[in-house]
Amino acid sequence: MSSPDEAVLQAKVLTVSDGVVHGTREDLSGRALVEQLSDAGFDVVEHRLTADGALEVATVLTEMSEGFAGLIVTTGGTGFAPRDQTPEGTRDVIEREAPGLAEAMRLVSPLGRLSRGIAGVRGQSLICNTPGSPKGCVEQLGAIIDIVPHALQLLRDAPTTH
Repeated sequence: MSSPDEAVLQAKVLTVSDGVVHGTREDLSGRALVEQLSDAGFDVVEHRLTADGALEVATVLTEMSEGFAGLIVTTGGTGFAPRDQTPEGTRDVIEREAPGLAEAMRLVSPLGRLSRGIAGVRGQSLICNTPGSPKGCVEQLGAIIDIVPHALQLLRDAPTTH
């Protein structure tokens, strides 16, 4: 049971995929992230879909982060294909980048180095981009999930032990 001043860990997941939006692909990555976050003790309060493209991603991330204190994880759109513009859309909405998180996420596997995903802060939301593959998104989130609660405490300006 959490102490009275310990906030509940909340998370949101955004799947970025033309194929999922158009019904030609199943959202395996988004579901994998929801399960991973739930297993790690997060209350996943929203799971949304959007088409690829910087404007689409920026629009939805703005809506999802408005007044939200928690983690937002995107899956998809971080590669080299022309419509892979999740990092660009994320960069349009974040106020400060968190390059150490993105670097740690990329280092989990050789294929991780192909991810252009970024991480950053908007208000009290921590936004992290992960790849569109179920294995890749889970691996990359797994690389940082242990420090996310501390990062969220810092964003809330809550007392910490460091």
